[in-house]
Amino acid sequence: MALHSTLSAVTERIVNRSQATRAAYLDRLRAAAHQGRVERSQLSCTNLAHAFAAMPDGIKIHLKEEHRPNLAIVSSYNDMLSAHQPLETYPAQLKEAALAAGATAQFAGGVPAMCDGVTQGQPGMELSLFSRDIIAMSTAVALSHQMFDAALYLGVCDKIVPGLLIGALSFGHLPAVFVPAGPMTTGIANDEKAKVRQLYAEGKVGRDALLESECQSYHGPGTCTFYGTANSNQMLMEIMGLHLPGAAFVNPGTPLREALTRAAAHQAARIAAQGKAFTPVGEMIDEKSIVNAIVGLLATGGSTNHTMHIVAIARAAGIAVNWDDFDELSAVVPLLVRAYPNGKADVNHFHAAGGMGFVIRELLSAGLLHEDVGTVAGRGLSRYAQEPWLDNGELKWRDAPTDSGDDSVLRTAADPFSADGGLKLLSGKLGRAVIKVSAVKPEHRLVEAPALIFHDQNDMLAAFKRGELEKDFIAVIRFQGPRANGMPELHKLTPALSILQERGFKVALVTDGRMSGASGKVPAAIHVSPEALSGGPIGKVRDGDPMRLDANSGELTVLVDDAEWAAREQAQADLTHNDFGMGRDLFAVFRSVADHAEAGATSFRHPDFHPASWRK
Repeated sequence: MALHSTLSAVTERIVNRSQATRAAYLDRLRAAAHQGRVERSQLSCTNLAHAFAAMPDGIKIHLKEEHRPNLAIVSSYNDMLSAHQPLETYPAQLKEAALAAGATAQFAGGVPAMCDGVTQGQPGMELSLFSRDIIAMSTAVALSHQMFDAALYLGVCDKIVPGLLIGALSFGHLPAVFVPAGPMTTGIANDEKAKVRQLYAEGKVGRDALLESECQSYHGPGTCTFYGTANSNQMLMEIMGLHLPGAAFVNPGTPLREALTRAAAHQAARIAAQGKAFTPVGEMIDEKSIVNAIVGLLATGGSTNHTMHIVAIARAAGIAVNWDDFDELSAVVPLLVRAYPNGKADVNHFHAAGGMGFVIRELLSAGLLHEDVGTVAGRGLSRYAQEPWLDNGELKWRDAPTDSGDDSVLRTAADPFSADGGLKLLSGKLGRAVIKVSAVKPEHRLVEAPALIFHDQNDMLAAFKRGELEKDFIAVIRFQGPRANGMPELHKLTPALSILQERGFKVALVTDGRMSGASGKVPAAIHVSPEALSGGPIGKVRDGDPMRLDANSGELTVLVDDAEWAAREQAQADLTHNDFGMGRDLFAVFRSVADHAEAGATSFRHPDFHPASWRK
């Protein structure tokens, strides 16, 4: 199938836009490579002795030989969070498998892993976005010892996988294999969970009923089963070729999961410089891989957080993408998946219906993915139109199903849920923002109403509880950007806004903060850039200003006379309460230098990038 013309045009534009930055990145990558020699050969004898002093004698012999690849294990394991708890046993499995493959492996370092589900609506959420940058830095620390010839990255959730990949790309001369943990088994139905949350927000059930409902939903080891940022991460790693094919959504604690984990170590040894198919991650992840990631996000209705994370990942590889690229691709990429919050099914249901192998085959056949890309499994994305299985205990792959197991969850490109990907760029007097409309009914995609201004999500919730929001309005929650308070998710507002929408009021949210990957049926213009604290025009909006949010036309504006608008001063806010408590004082440097959302909201400075060139 010939490539779709829009896919070709967007890719060509990204290649041209990134020509200088990508070349500079690849020059640095190739200068760091050692042309087939093991990394540890660069170390002095004293350095090397330090690096394997604690290893068993048999492993020391291999490391002294200086010809076998040594694999780094970088993990986000902790046992508080269900998504990461299964990773506890992976290092031992990976070390055994590495030895069997003629390599060695060492646990190089751990990275922090916080959970947006635990910190949602709490002060700790203000650390969440920048934890991605700390994870990238922690990954670099783990790899800084020059002991490793490839790396195995163990991570799952919201900021962890993007952080690990950004860190991996800073060591782009090393191959990288990502090793997922898989989702927990299915709990109560998602619509039942959402209903209890709404009843609690209305005061119709108590905390005991809410807690019981949540415990029946989040009940065991593995990733939360709704299709939020964590599971969008796993989709991305698969469609970018960083997992073994079909690895994303296999449940933890199963024989197939363990077989895939062990196979990851074998493959890492194979693609190391001393192996048969050297595949440095910085060369492998190119402009086509990044476009494939965007297409996967759109086709599956994935998390809006990735409108920042994909940008940040691309920058780490010297590639410049922006929201115009997302918007243009969204117009032609069909929505093939309905998983909660865009539907009733969870990721286990999606996986059982055909999963990622089905999605990738459909998109390839429609000319909506680049097939000619590198992957950890070899050249060509068609390898990922397969699924793993155990044949008498032996790991094998077979073609993904040709028919969906449930067309209420998964459909073909010829019969999609919608003809577009449901992610839109909004622009106008307030700057630029993104909106996810795949779960928003058509009748709610245009809202014209007066603005109600809040500088804290709790102030809006308090107004809701006082009964002051029983009317049409657009809630403007500002001073929620990266520099103001770390850009927390505002998913805590969803139940209240959903109740008001169901009561017949026209409501919407506009914010320079984030919504989570679980954002749903209420129209929300998020990531407004520039943010209020950086002088963004969202700071000029006043209570009562007539506003228009039109997801159909891509308009986000204030219906105020141009002369009056130009004369207005920026609002000010007291943000001192964001400075301390829950470790927020330690993150002040990140807030002070953070880039805007469309540039990835990173605290890193890439010397090759010049902001003026981003939208060319």
